Amino acid sequence: MDIKKELPGVKENILLKKYTTFQIGGRASYFLIARKKEELIKALKITKKYNLPFFILGNGSNVLISDKGLKGLVIKLENKNYKIRNSEIIADSGTPLFLLVREAVKRNLTGLEWAAGIPGTVGGATRGNAGAFGQSMKDIIKEVEFFDLSNLKIKKIKNLKCNFSYRDSIFKRKRNFIILSVCLKLMEGKKKIIKEKIREFLNHRKERHPKQPSAGSIFKGVRAKDLGEKFFRKFPEAKNAVKEKGIPAAFLINQCKLSGKKIGRAQISRKHPNFIVNLGGARAKDVIKLIHLIKKKVKNRFGITLEEEIQHLGF
Repeated sequence: MDIKKELPGVKENILLKKYTTFQIGGRASYFLIARKKEELIKALKITKKYNLPFFILGNGSNVLISDKGLKGLVIKLENKNYKIRNSEIIADSGTPLFLLVREAVKRNLTGLEWAAGIPGTVGGATRGNAGAFGQSMKDIIKEVEFFDLSNLKIKKIKNLKCNFSYRDSIFKRKRNFIILSVCLKLMEGKKKIIKEKIREFLNHRKERHPKQPSAGSIFKGVRAKDLGEKFFRKFPEAKNAVKEKGIPAAFLINQCKLSGKKIGRAQISRKHPNFIVNLGGARAKDVIKLIHLIKKKVKNRFGITLEEEIQHLGF
């Protein structure tokens, strides 16, 4: 197996923490930056040819990489080509969301304001059906182009067949479906109102989200309908915490008095308890211990098993 010969530009033993928003993670056996869709497809074909483990890395948010690193090939997406046709934006999977938000504003297109300040790529956001302020990717996606690794074919799938649900999609469940590009369907709006919404959302993040390196929200919210009336009779304070039909994980964590708890150089944020922050030199094993602590305390107090939103790699 001569990957370096078949994939020009591939590097060995690359430290991954500088490629994640958490600034945590060991080394990758092989590392490749894919700047074009064709380069991504070629790399994927090589992984299948040699039965080589791989991981697609966007902007590195929403992931926790083991201190031991990752075996196999890490493909860092930097394919940022996009085109705008009337109210539709067709963007490669590696296109940063902030770039599309900016372009939408220029063309008076509304529907993407909620994504302002999210550090991810359009591919990662689609895979995890990212969302905020009551909206998500499923509301604006028209079609997704993907590479099916099982038969090495490029395919397209409409919104309804993507099986979008809360922070989930068919692309998360089918590892052989690799997103290549996404077609977003926005609407015409008024630039002044669009800018006001973006400013409001950015201010909200600035006021409530920590500045230290993090992976974003650690846990998913809990749907209120899954808890039942008995839960709210037992914990009446939870009624006032319900947002968008769910209870934020931050509320549950805060009720367990875990804000500010530190293990090593990792800390449960005082500003937003659903964030674990890197105080400088944090290790993945410290974050894992805090995650286990949170889940244990919330389960003991509320009987709720929190579900993680971030992806664990190399554990």
